[in-house]
Amino acid sequence: MFAIYKRELRSYFSSAIGYAFVAILIAMSAAVFSVTTLLSYTNDISTYFTVMLFILMVTLPMLTMKLFAEERKLKTEQLLLTSPVSIGGMVFAKFLAAFTVFFVTNLLCSVSYLSLFAYSEPEGGIILGNIIAITLVGAAFIAIGMFVSSLTENQLAAAIGTFFFLLVMLAIGMLNSFIPWYPVRFVLDWFSLLSRYTNFTNGFFDFSALFYYISVCFVFLFVTCRVYERRRYGA
Repeated sequence: MFAIYKRELRSYFSSAIGYAFVAILIAMSAAVFSVTTLLSYTNDISTYFTVMLFILMVTLPMLTMKLFAEERKLKTEQLLLTSPVSIGGMVFAKFLAAFTVFFVTNLLCSVSYLSLFAYSEPEGGIILGNIIAITLVGAAFIAIGMFVSSLTENQLAAAIGTFFFLLVMLAIGMLNSFIPWYPVRFVLDWFSLLSRYTNFTNGFFDFSALFYYISVCFVFLFVTCRVYERRRYGA
């Protein structure tokens, strides 16, 4: 499993994808932070983190689009399916590699909002809660993107498919308040990534949201494993 993890991590920076993701996310994060916080003369970072949620929706498919689609296109997935590593270990190794790139980049982005402590007294607990929230959301996005990537050999199709998948899950949270029937709202709320994230941006550490994002990761990693199990035994 560790060999697959190292190979995937190395592959991000043997091509332009890893560098492009890091550069774009840091640049967009700095721009949003400047507009929502520095130029607004405020230490309220809730708007910044809300906008970052949508930025991740656009940028994270760059990391996940190649994870399985490239293997199918290059006809190397058979090597993975016949390797001594279990399918679960293979899927988790790829997830961990993408998450590592995202996590380290997110830490670099944190330099911006940690600079608030240099000239003001922001709520440290709120900042920590938001850092945890954005990390959990990023992990969930990556798991979803991996599942989409496992369904196609076209990297562009995987990226676009992931983007629209995430867009629908975020849109559900925005549109849910306009639905008058509570049973429908209750069901749709389970699929909403936005409603749970909002609690963190407002300074509330929501343990149910923590469980939800972990559950989303587990579900999509599980179904990705099922996709490859069917291919292994169908091959």
